[in-house]
Amino acid sequence: MALTKESVLAALRHVQDPDIKQDLVTLNMIQDIEINGNELAFTVMLTTPACPLKELIRKDCEQAIATHIGKDVVVKITMSSHVTSARDNAPLLPGVKNIVAVASGKGGVGKSTVTANLAVALAKQGAKVGVIDADIFGPSMPTMFNCEHEQPGIKKVGDKNLIVPVQQYGVKLISIGLLTPAENAVVWRGPMASSALKQFIADTEWGDLDYLFIDLPPGTSDIHLTLVQTVPVTGAVLVTTPQKVALADAQKGLNMFQQPQINVPVLGVIENMAYFTPEELPENKYYIFGRGGGRKLAERHKVPFIGEIPLVQSIREGGDVGYPAIMQDDVTGEAFLKVAEATAQQIAIRNAEKAQTKKVEIKV
Repeated sequence: MALTKESVLAALRHVQDPDIKQDLVTLNMIQDIEINGNELAFTVMLTTPACPLKELIRKDCEQAIATHIGKDVVVKITMSSHVTSARDNAPLLPGVKNIVAVASGKGGVGKSTVTANLAVALAKQGAKVGVIDADIFGPSMPTMFNCEHEQPGIKKVGDKNLIVPVQQYGVKLISIGLLTPAENAVVWRGPMASSALKQFIADTEWGDLDYLFIDLPPGTSDIHLTLVQTVPVTGAVLVTTPQKVALADAQKGLNMFQQPQINVPVLGVIENMAYFTPEELPENKYYIFGRGGGRKLAERHKVPFIGEIPLVQSIREGGDVGYPAIMQDDVTGEAFLKVAEATAQQIAIRNAEKAQTKKVEIKV
């Protein structure tokens, strides 16, 4: 077959996006086709820079050209990305493509650690990422990002003063911990905490972001309702450990997002502290908190199981010194990278298959 733009598009119609189950041409993922003799160059526009299947898609494209046009064609494929969004004409956070709530039923399961590492992992992959530390009474993000002594800036836009978030490791961050002395307790009633979250959303200069992660406090509280009543949330990620008491609380959090009046898509479940791995014996796994509880929870509620994170001393050390584990080239960095890629994958699938999430209007 002759090498033309039409023949290239016809050949690439045989290549499906493995997640969305449609061909790349229909999804408008093939761009910038250039032909010079028997040389062909084009760009595949992925739905996220953290796509875990990019090499599979590249090989499928090369195979389709060889099969349907000819093996003598010299193919050069550029893998780029344009993060998808289900948020149209949003009055609040118009430049933010995806708002992702990270929740847990109970405290101590490592939700903030997971949030910090997801954010940094996606930023390292080239995405524009922000984090709101919505745990007003127990903010930990400043410590995890090693910026406890920094303060957000203030920028006047028109007649309004906007908070300028702190930037660290390529991530924009705002937290009540950046606005109050670290040793001071925040003694507020629920409405004041909710007001602080609204200010972090509406009065902060977030600019253009692919992903804005909201690190929610444990349980199901005023803060959760304030979030879903203030902005349409793309989806929620549930973090749990394998033990029974954590799973019971995680199930309550999952049920909250799936209530008809809230109806926020659950992107999936992440199991933290899934097994203990000694640093000197990385192949050994000890299931000290039980085994497979997070996966069973996901299966029971028919939501994706995003992945598991091992219990390794370096993860705790990284959080304490403000150097997230994803930045280390070891078993923990690899685990967080896989979970971050799987999370971005589930966001892309959700945006392709589900309608826009609507702001919750109920009064509670």
